[in-house]
Amino acid sequence: MRILLVEDAPLIREFVVEALREEGFHVVHAANGEEALAWCGRRVVDVLITDVKLPGSVDGWQIAERCREHDPGLPVIYATGFSPVAPRPVPGSLTLQKPYRPEDIVRAVRRVAPDQA
Repeated sequence: MRILLVEDAPLIREFVVEALREEGFHVVHAANGEEALAWCGRRVVDVLITDVKLPGSVDGWQIAERCREHDPGLPVIYATGFSPVAPRPVPGSLTLQKPYRPEDIVRAVRRVAPDQA
């Protein structure tokens, strides 16, 4: 299974990538919304995990909305500690509160994409 992880904090990104790869998932990652949208346009992933609050002009809500335009069934997991905008998750998504443990993110992936995990 291929996962796109969008996380601007390098240490969190590293820790999540490592946890997912240890479980056998292929992970591509982006540090901001613009990088993430480039991946979404290519339709190369099976699950999107995105932080909500990101640097730049594209937040996690927008990433999920745009990715779903290309792939309406794409499973989405949001990770957030605080978001200054009102939540607007895409249908069928999950939200994890930061901080979370590695096993929480792995469990969330298996929950949103049980046929692929």
